[in-house]
Amino acid sequence: MNKKFYIESIFLIILGMVTSLSLPPFNYFIINFLTFTLFFLFLIKKLNQYNNKKFFFIYGWFFGFGYFVTNLYWISISLTFDKNFKFLIPLAFILIPAFLAIFYGLVSYIFSTINPKKIVSSFLIFSLIFGVIEFIRGMILTGFPWNLIAYSFSNQLEVLGIISIIGTYGFNLFCISLFTSPAIIILRETKKDIAICIFFLFSIIFFYFYGLNYKEKFNKLEKNNYDYKIRVIGSKVSLDRFYKNVDPVSVIQDLIKISNPNPQKKTIFLWPEGILPDISNEELIKYRSLFHEKFSNKHILIIGLNSQSENNGLKKYYNSFSIFDNQLNLIESYNKINLVPFGEFLPFENILKRFGIRSLTNNYQSFSSGYKRDIIEINTQNFLLKILPLICYEIIYSGKLFDNSDFDLIINISEDGWFGESIGPKQHFVHSIYRAIESGKYVLRSANNGIAAIVSPIGNVEKIVNFGQSGYIDFDSSKIIQPTIFSKYGNKIFGLLILLYIFLIFSFNKIKNE
Repeated sequence: MNKKFYIESIFLIILGMVTSLSLPPFNYFIINFLTFTLFFLFLIKKLNQYNNKKFFFIYGWFFGFGYFVTNLYWISISLTFDKNFKFLIPLAFILIPAFLAIFYGLVSYIFSTINPKKIVSSFLIFSLIFGVIEFIRGMILTGFPWNLIAYSFSNQLEVLGIISIIGTYGFNLFCISLFTSPAIIILRETKKDIAICIFFLFSIIFFYFYGLNYKEKFNKLEKNNYDYKIRVIGSKVSLDRFYKNVDPVSVIQDLIKISNPNPQKKTIFLWPEGILPDISNEELIKYRSLFHEKFSNKHILIIGLNSQSENNGLKKYYNSFSIFDNQLNLIESYNKINLVPFGEFLPFENILKRFGIRSLTNNYQSFSSGYKRDIIEINTQNFLLKILPLICYEIIYSGKLFDNSDFDLIINISEDGWFGESIGPKQHFVHSIYRAIESGKYVLRSANNGIAAIVSPIGNVEKIVNFGQSGYIDFDSSKIIQPTIFSKYGNKIFGLLILLYIFLIFSFNKIKNE
């Protein structure tokens, strides 16, 4: 019994690991038809043998652990930059996947508890439980909706057009069903059961043609040319600036050189997140002389900086998205709401700081969270623009970024250097494509040690500064589409799909009973 259990455990871990190859940057999505089908068949087989709930949780956990340990290994790379955190590397490598695997353990546990008897009902219930648990994973605590299986379609933009209606979680639910559907052919009780498999296969074809038509309509739209440009900077400034007291003057000079400002051209310059870590909003003006000769009153700068406030003697620090005029007067600022544990804030800080542990990205205390994300309106003599500001991994949240779609662009600034040469920065960038399609807005992304890009409302990467390179790209025209259905209703659409699945489950049960 023990030997058999060990073999099954290794099988499930390998199954999860192989599934990771379907995700960016590999995108071998065809693998999922094999791995999801085998995982489902394994659970059905065990349900027919015995119904020990404890083992079913473990089965799902093993699959999830194999999945997450291979596609999130890069998180531990962020701990290599500070010697105080190096002892945590093995823990991060194991514990984060182990924690996230709990959600997959819950999927198989709940599935075994319901223990459906009919194959089609089993298939629909499994898909529904999986989809809902993945939604919960993206919401609970601070939420970590990274690497939903829906991201395996990130290279198939025509198929992704459907998320403008159903959103990423709705599409993720569909993907789980699609990839598991071959199991119905194997387990079918009657020939009629195959119809549900055929339905999902035809659905993906329908999604493709819908997306193709959506793309053609977009391509036929006229471009609106601006009398100004937004210059998106991609840089590769070393993370040494956080730890080796690198002179901020040299960093500023490098960024100005990359930006290549023309005093006669109306331009908004977009610099990455936290690019000048030892300079706050309030202190940037000390470096005015560096900007004076290069920038004119036709320029605005958007820079990722730290900021601070003080109330009753208590000082707070923020990771900020700040907008300055050419004289470095602060026009507007947004403080990041969704902070990264250990990276930007230290859980149990009062205890852990006694052991010399601090948050990774600053030399003082944890960042505080901002209060609210509002649309920022830039309204000056030269510019009229409404933007939704997002800092770093805030871009990963689907359906909870905005309530009001009355804005022009999503602007995302990021620092991806914490993840080295791994797949992490590439996975991070892919989320921009999904948010662009969901919202029906252009996404402008400026990144240090990552990928800077302009992504259209249909998910097409129009211009890019590739990973490992530095340079700039200009956004100076756009096509405007009507607000997407998802941008109006958000994850309420996912709620409707849940109800649809419940209706189908009861309907198939009724048909079988008759």
